[in-house]
Amino acid sequence: MNTTTPEAQGHLKRTLGLWAVVLFGLAYMTPMIVYGTFGVLSEVSHGMVPTSYLLALCAVLLTAVSYGKMAYIFPVAGSAYTYARKSIGSNIGFIVGWAVLLDYFFLPMVIWLIGAAYLGEAFPAIPTQVWLIGFIFVTTVINIIGIAFASKVNFVLMIMQSLMVAAFILLCIHYVTAAQGVGGLISAKPFFNADVKFSFAFAGAAIAAYSFLGFDAVTTLTEETIEPKRNMPRAIMLIALIGGAIFVAAAYFAQLAHPSSTFENVDAAAFVIATNIGGDVFAAIFLIGLIIAQFASGLAAQTSVGRLLYAMGRDNVLPKRVFGYIHPRFNTPVYNLVLASLVGLMALYLDVATSTSFINFGAFLAFTFVNLSVILLVLKKHEAVRDTGVLTGLIVPALGAVFNLYLLINLDGKAITLGCIWLGLGVLYLAYLTRGFSRPPPDVNFAEA
Repeated sequence: MNTTTPEAQGHLKRTLGLWAVVLFGLAYMTPMIVYGTFGVLSEVSHGMVPTSYLLALCAVLLTAVSYGKMAYIFPVAGSAYTYARKSIGSNIGFIVGWAVLLDYFFLPMVIWLIGAAYLGEAFPAIPTQVWLIGFIFVTTVINIIGIAFASKVNFVLMIMQSLMVAAFILLCIHYVTAAQGVGGLISAKPFFNADVKFSFAFAGAAIAAYSFLGFDAVTTLTEETIEPKRNMPRAIMLIALIGGAIFVAAAYFAQLAHPSSTFENVDAAAFVIATNIGGDVFAAIFLIGLIIAQFASGLAAQTSVGRLLYAMGRDNVLPKRVFGYIHPRFNTPVYNLVLASLVGLMALYLDVATSTSFINFGAFLAFTFVNLSVILLVLKKHEAVRDTGVLTGLIVPALGAVFNLYLLINLDGKAITLGCIWLGLGVLYLAYLTRGFSRPPPDVNFAEA
């Protein structure tokens, strides 16, 4: 356990305003991911992708209220792990942190898989596996060397992605109006199809939630945010609303341009749509934009994995000799980065649907416990929630918990099995750390990571 005093550690500087935090969250979410998973979502939801995003947004907004409240009560880094630990108990906090680790640990794999799928569609002569291994190798080498992206680079990438999404939507509008007239832009079919069971939309929502991962990640910036008790709850809600609006609009017009839910390659469906609506030139530009976005996202995600594993190794939650090791020349957690790259090779045997569902298992579990943390604080009549009403203190978090659990059980069957195995390993490791639950597990100081 880390016992260094705050005075010895120093303090993070509060330099981030509301919109800086919002931009960070939106950049982390990667707006273009709506096209990275469109084919999978269209197939699973049977053509009701916008509805799937709306359902996922409902779960996220309900949870965002709880995240905002917890960020106000506990304005420190650590997110769901910290909230559950302080509100429910150290052992539950550890398990929630273990579930969050699932997100961080396997997120780079999904990012690399999506990027490789699109390059494989554009260059069919080269096997997708080659692109995947290339993605992993280049990303790992750069992260080991220690090249970091500044906030200005993130801002530029955010602008580039926003312009690409806008161009895609405008070309979809042009494509639809050219074929059906202006009236073709107004249709309820992407949201509801009487011939399709609505349960398929929930199955799609279980995958669509992957696009929202990042709205909660900004809570790790709490100690660097100006007036966090006021700005952090606002930022979380704005990120969810703006991101949700982008995803629903992009999915709606893409679904109008391609009403069918079948694709020859569902993992790279948007590339086919891009070719149809804008020709080979736009398809090439779209591919470049998507690959750059995925590459940058992969760099950030792998860096986060290394940072998180290092924090756990440094604080003796994981073996310190391996996970707490920093390379003397590059000043990076080399072993952790290499481990993340090896895990990424699992993508050779998985598809986008299963891998995104696997990640969402951890996300839905974490979201559920954040909601439960609020409820428990209210029931305990904790001083910090003394002025919280029944609506935001009990009803909203209860609905959020139920919604997230429902989406969890609608995940891919393989993902649920893998997720349960992951949780089982976490319980066994917790038993080992606590000597049979006879003592509390060590705390992880994420602010230092």
